[in-house]
Parts: sequence; structure tokens; C-alpha cells
Amino acid sequence: MTLLPRDKSLARVEHEEIGGNQLFPVFLKLNNLHTVLVGGGNVGLEKLTAILNNSNYAKVTIISKTFLPQIHALAAAYEGLNIVQKSFTDDDLNNAEVVIAATNDSELNKYVRQSAHDRKLLINVADKPELCDFYLGSIVKKGDLKLAISTNGKSPTVAKRLKEVLNESLPEELDTTLQQMSELRNTLSGDFADKVKKLNSVTSVLVEPKSIVIKNFIWLIWSTIIVSLAIVISALYFREPAFKSFVEGVNPQFYYFLGAGFIFAMIDGAIGMSYGVTSTTFSLSMGIPPASASMGVHLSEIMSCGIAGWMHYRMGNINWKLFWLLVLPGIVGAITGAYILSSLEHYSMYTKPVVSIYTLILGFIILSKAFNIKKKKSADKVKRISLLGLGGGFIDAVGGGGWGSIVLSTLIAGGRSPIFSLGTVKLSRFFVAIAGSITFITMVSSGHWQAVAGLVLGSALASPIAAKISNKISTKTIMVSVGVIVILVSIKSIVAFITKVI
Repeated sequence: MTLLPRDKSLARVEHEEIGGNQLFPVFLKLNNLHTVLVGGGNVGLEKLTAILNNSNYAKVTIISKTFLPQIHALAAAYEGLNIVQKSFTDDDLNNAEVVIAATNDSELNKYVRQSAHDRKLLINVADKPELCDFYLGSIVKKGDLKLAISTNGKSPTVAKRLKEVLNESLPEELDTTLQQMSELRNTLSGDFADKVKKLNSVTSVLVEPKSIVIKNFIWLIWSTIIVSLAIVISALYFREPAFKSFVEGVNPQFYYFLGAGFIFAMIDGAIGMSYGVTSTTFSLSMGIPPASASMGVHLSEIMSCGIAGWMHYRMGNINWKLFWLLVLPGIVGAITGAYILSSLEHYSMYTKPVVSIYTLILGFIILSKAFNIKKKKSADKVKRISLLGLGGGFIDAVGGGGWGSIVLSTLIAGGRSPIFSLGTVKLSRFFVAIAGSITFITMVSSGHWQAVAGLVLGSALASPIAAKISNKISTKTIMVSVGVIVILVSIKSIVAFITKVI
């Protein structure tokens, strides 16, 4: 038996007395129901599009005296649609099961509503919440996952904004999780209670972020930070006499790199890339050899990326499957690249212009991405994640930067969630930086520790702030500025080399 709304005035009084959202959410199988949509104008098109976006095989009859061309196009594309060009009459609802009134004639909408109620049918009346038996909410879709948002008819605009937030925040990988859970459920044996217990155990990680695995991983992060700092400090103290002098009297260069490291880490935290390329470009312009410049970048990124990765973990921005696919190949690539570049340290005069050309190319890449930031994402995700991590780690070590520009931008361009990609790339970069740093320390005897120390401290101070404001800065403006600066400085270094040779 279908329950109909009671008298409108009584319903309004009860709503005022009870308060709150009294709606009961349901999901209709429109493929199995006959929907009658009255209205062929803009409002009718909006309602029809909402139906088809959620149910491609919905059976809908659209009744109107006139139709927009877009509705005719939809009718040609979807076989479940039937256009009837006529004025509405009561008999048009004889075979209906769901009714939507979407005309710009308020009296006609009321007439359609009364006709629906005479037949005990539920109806939605466009832009008239008080006349509706149900609302068409804003829908968030991630594969088989579907979330409906209702504001109780108070503000469709708020519902739309919430939809945008959820679409951006929920990772596309949720659908993969759903498919895996479905396969797992089909393999379970035992009674209903046993199955529920097992599924609850498996999915507990979704609501318990501090599971045993994650807790152990947290300890791993902090233990690695401490060990890494101990390695760096020991290397400075036992191998570099210049470090003792540095402690006694701070070189002014330290302050230059302190400020630069802070600024570059803030930029990197906002857009997820460019720390390496900006730091390397700056270092080269200050006369630091390529291997020493790359070593300084990697040493500073140990702390900055560790802090940023921790902050992103706390905000729930880590895709753990993606993390493991990136980090191990990235470490191998970083060690290989650092070894090769360190072996050429004595030929820095020739490697410096090569690295400058590399940073010049990255500058153009950053600039081009700034103007393509709003374009539609590709539907095809990147498949060879491990190969991407290997190449990113190698190029990053050789060129002193590029992990974010290469890995992060490729993931986002491949359709992955920007927020989850940023957090995952940041955390994996922490371990890649450790591997590269240890290799550089072993291979390079540098006299530029004041620059390294400035980058380390400056980037560490900026990292917690940068992670917090990563969604609050104009990405395009920053990327354009960074791209232009990197291009100009790289060109300056290349021109200086050519002039010297000539």
C-alpha cells in the first residue's frame, strides 16, 4: 500500500514542531519502474539528465507541447526514453509509477500533482519543496558507490557544493575496494553471523585509521627520521672540518639558503611539486656543483617530506597501495641516480649546464601544467606505477628534483585523486630522499654544508604550514611564477656557461 502525504498545512505544522530532516532516503530501481516526466524545457532537461546520469536504462516518458533539441538528442541515444508531444491530461499517468512535474507553469504543476495523488503515485515538483513527495538529491558516484545528499529542500546550492567536495575528497580507488569486497564476500562460508563478523574485521581499517599496521608504520617513520638525522650529523661531524667552523661562525650563505628552503618548501606544499627543481636551480646559481646541490636537496627533503608526509597521514590523504608501488622502485632509482651523479662530481663544470638544461625543461613543464590544470582528467589511470617510481627516483637524483613534477603530475593526469596523490607522493618522497642522501654522503665530499643546513632547516620549518594550506592557495598563480623563475634562472646559467666557453 502506498502512503500519501497528509494535508499540506498539517504537514507544515508538524515539520515546524518536530524540526530536523524527516526524509527517509531510498534508492529507486528506475530501470524497473515507469517514470512520467511532464515538461520539455530547461527544467525538464535538468531532471531528465539527472535520471540518465544515474540510470542509463531508465524507462521515461516525457510529455510536453514543445521540446528542447537536447531532449530529442537524448531520446535518440537512450532507447528507454519516449517523447510524447501533446498537452498533459490525467490519462497520461495511467501507467506511471513515478511522476516528475518540471514545467514553468505553476498551475499545471499543481494539476499534475493532484492527478498523481488521485492515483496514489509519488511525485516530485521542480523548485517547489512543499509540493514534493520526494526530492532528487545531489549524487556523488565512485563506480558502484553512490551517495545522495539532501538539505531537506532548503538549499540545492549547498548540496551541489557538498557534492563537489566529496567528489574531490573520495578516491577513485574506493570502487576497486568495493569490487574486492564483493569477491571476498562470495568466497566466505558459514552462516550469516560469521560472514558479517569476517567482513567487519576486514573493513575495520576504513574506520580505524590507527590500526596495528598503521601504528607500526608511524613508528617506522619516526624511527627512520631519527636514524637519518643521526647519519647526517655524524657525517658532518666526522668527515667535514668545515662543519665545525660552521658551528662556530655561521656563514652568511646559510641564511640565504634558509630563506630559500622555506619559500621553496611552501611552494612545494601548495602544489605538490617544484621543491627539487627550484632548490637545484637556486643552488646552481649560487655556485654549488650539481652533485652537492642534489645532495642538499635530498638531505633537506628527509625532514620536510617526513613532516609533510606525517601531516598528510594525519589528514587521511595516503593511498597505501599506491605508496608501496612507488616507494621501493623510487628508492632503487634514487640510489642509482645519486651514484652516477656523484661519480661525475669532478666534472661539475660540464654536468652543471646539463642539469641547467634539465631544470629549464622542467620549468616549461610546470608552466604548461599551470595552464592545463582545469582540463578534464583522463579516464585511463596510469598502469605501470612501479616503472613511474623507478624513473622518477632516478631522474630526481640526477637532476636534483623532478619527483613531484614527474610522478605527481603523471598520477593526476592519469585520473587519480589530487589530494591522495599529493599525500602519497609526499610520504614516499621521504624514503626516496633518505636513500639518495645516504648515497650522496657516501660518495661526495662537499664543502657547501652551510647551504645544505640552510635548506634543511628552512624546508623543515615550512613543511607543517605548507601541508595545511595545500588547498587554500591559487595553484595556477604559483605554478606560473615558479615556471617563469626556473626558466629564467636556468637560461642564465646556460648562457653563463656558453659565454665562459667562448
